[in-house]
Amino acid sequence: MHDIRFIRENPDVFDAAMARRSLEPQAARLIDLDSDRRSATSALQEVETQRNAMSKQIGAAKAKGDEGEFERLRAEVERLKGEMDRLNAEAEKADELLNQHLAALPNMPFDDVPEGADEADNEEVRGWGEPREFDFAVKDHVDLGEGLGGLDFERAAAMSGSRFAVLSGPLARLERALAAFMLDIHTTEHGFKEYSPPYLVRDEAMFGTGQLPKFADDLFRTTDDRWLIPTAEVSLTNLARDTIHGEDALPMRMTAYTPCFRAEAGSAGRDTRGLIRMHQFQKVEMVCVVKPEESEEELERMTQCAEEILRRLELPYRVMLLCSGDMGFSARKTYDLEVWLPSQDTYREISSCSNCGDFQARRMNARFRREGEKRPDFLHTLNGSGVAVGRALLAVLENHQNADGSVTIPAALRPYMGGLEVLKA
Repeated sequence: MHDIRFIRENPDVFDAAMARRSLEPQAARLIDLDSDRRSATSALQEVETQRNAMSKQIGAAKAKGDEGEFERLRAEVERLKGEMDRLNAEAEKADELLNQHLAALPNMPFDDVPEGADEADNEEVRGWGEPREFDFAVKDHVDLGEGLGGLDFERAAAMSGSRFAVLSGPLARLERALAAFMLDIHTTEHGFKEYSPPYLVRDEAMFGTGQLPKFADDLFRTTDDRWLIPTAEVSLTNLARDTIHGEDALPMRMTAYTPCFRAEAGSAGRDTRGLIRMHQFQKVEMVCVVKPEESEEELERMTQCAEEILRRLELPYRVMLLCSGDMGFSARKTYDLEVWLPSQDTYREISSCSNCGDFQARRMNARFRREGEKRPDFLHTLNGSGVAVGRALLAVLENHQNADGSVTIPAALRPYMGGLEVLKA
């Protein structure tokens, strides 16, 4: 959510930021709506003041025994009460209309975010590792997984439809090993606290992190009006909502391993083969809640935490700074980590780390109070995949495959696989 006071004071800056999001100027319309709201609120307060003054006069008239004046004043108070009800309804309607418009607008990009319309305009920041050169024809993760006897799309489709998979045997264990490995690194080395949060949330939780109202079609909703989380970012970030936190409680660094559910309504026909784009997948999420002056440095730290996972899995990757047109709705700045996939001869996203500034905090009223100060400030929130487990699994299969269809397990994962070094059919 945007700060309307900032928009009033900096309309040109706000419109320039929206232009970088490929939107028409918004400030004038928002300022008009805000003016309507403030006018209605001011009129309400004025009538309330009149009613309170007349209420006191009623008591004085009654004490004097002036029945005529008493009845006149009482009738006027009743009239003013009706006027207050009308103005209050107007003020609430104006406030709701303003908030609806504010809630529909994406976050403002930071100044160092590159200009651009889509992923073609993203900038590579750095890379790690060299793609392996194979002396045999590489297989994709689908053929490898099916060859190992642990990846089944047909039986998953029979019970659930497309974009689902059944993992079994060593591949199911590999998925579990990846998650445990990631959580151990983040909690013992990176300072994150592990959580096991709800997978079902209410409207206000989805609104808080920016999924609602704009992206309802990409979500799964239950019959009792709850939502299946598309990422643990929703549950973890909402732990800070409706609270004024002490400065000594910051930074809050949280991680969780959860299933994620996405309808993918806008991606028909994309990545229909394999584990790249699923309705249900597993992910280790990182969420940080910090003071405003610390969020830019925290984004760099969070991104490095995700990078460390890929390095230990011996997976070549690159870090991309997303352009203004490719960032998520709630983000002010985003780094994507893209892992090398030999079968596609290209890099594909495996983690996205974003600084949301105070955008989500305003939507969920998450604040903190600095020591010695009375007025609380809004927090800054960040989120990032640490990393997507399914995509890590397919990247391990493809990058560490052997000519006979077996897969060498990275050394970092072997303790989690009972010492197993190679997956074989």
